[in-house]
Amino acid sequence: MVSPNVSIKIQGVAFDYEGVDALSSVTFDIERGRFTGIIGPNGSGKTTLLKCIAGVLAPEKGSVLIEGVDVKGMQRREIARTVGVVPQSAPMDFSFTVRDVVMMGRTPHIDRFSTESKEDAAIAEQAMADTGVANLAERTFDGLSGGEMQRVVIARALAQRPRILLLDEPTLHLDISAQYQILELVRRLNKGRGITVVAVLHDLNLASQYSDGIVLMSGGRVAAIGRTEDVLTPANVRESYGIEVLIERHPITGKLQVVPYQSADRETARAGSGRRVHVICGGGSGAHAIRLLRERGFLVSAGVLNILDTDHDCASMLGVPMVSEAPFSPISDEAHRENLRLIASSDAVLVTDFPVGPGNLRNLEAADAAVIAGSSVVLISEEGAKRDFTGGRAGELLARLKAKAKVARSLDEAVELLRG
Repeated sequence: MVSPNVSIKIQGVAFDYEGVDALSSVTFDIERGRFTGIIGPNGSGKTTLLKCIAGVLAPEKGSVLIEGVDVKGMQRREIARTVGVVPQSAPMDFSFTVRDVVMMGRTPHIDRFSTESKEDAAIAEQAMADTGVANLAERTFDGLSGGEMQRVVIARALAQRPRILLLDEPTLHLDISAQYQILELVRRLNKGRGITVVAVLHDLNLASQYSDGIVLMSGGRVAAIGRTEDVLTPANVRESYGIEVLIERHPITGKLQVVPYQSADRETARAGSGRRVHVICGGGSGAHAIRLLRERGFLVSAGVLNILDTDHDCASMLGVPMVSEAPFSPISDEAHRENLRLIASSDAVLVTDFPVGPGNLRNLEAADAAVIAGSSVVLISEEGAKRDFTGGRAGELLARLKAKAKVARSLDEAVELLRG
């Protein structure tokens, strides 16, 4: 029994091209009235999955149910009355007018030996008005710009009066303005009319901005599914796309944005050999260290860091495990214990040249405890840098650390010591 809130139910779908698995055991539900983005690298099965939903391809295993009905048992015209499809490209062999192209969307509703009615014409006119192409009605389709073509193809899909809209990379080859115009249009249809939208999107930032939920495909399987915050993580993107990214919230929209950055080559990444390094930092002293250590192949954790601290933001965006503390608050007993736990599970500890005040003094105490426990501790200490804002207590701890830990004059030197 399919829930009435489920628009599309995908159960164990598998498909292969000439013996190569394109989809394998794909299972998930798409809720009615939601905007679902499907992302993933090239060859991950996104378009194949969309074609299986549309009934263009028949799964070799599993099933696709559209509003509770198996697509395999539906006629093409029946599917087209429920599902509108916007493909990657819509080549036209003849110079049809825009009105003719949009009227093609009424075909599933017109009997084989009948012609379009006044109602069909009215629906097509409304679809053109809704998509902003009514002024192009007498223009030929092949003379339009890319953005105009996409609007016309969406108008054709709307003329079908679908309850579900499938879009395969609708912003492909469009400039940035047209990309947002198209997706704003689709979102208005989704929110204003309750049309269920499933869109394959290459741009992760567009997927984040417009999707209610995201499906991440990788190797023909569902690698992650759920809320944007749960799917768009540095670890998921790294695993599926093989790139390093920062994940942060846009200061105006509040949506997650993905910022790729250059990662080290394989030889450099092997330098750390997977050693675990806990970074004790703060005040912006650790952001570069955290990023560099990760690039060099170290497994990094950090703490204790106050929320809103630059180092906290960096660790959060990189998906680094850390111990957090409330903004402008001293380190609590609980946070201190968690910091010691992460230190104990690490192979080495890096202490950056962060300024020490009464609120974060316990970070130095944690480093001192690590030295006493026999951990490998590397301290970055620049000559002449004022760090003690505790009236002398921090200075005593730093002097003890310098006597017992390995001392580096720079981050590069510290990394070399950690490799050793």
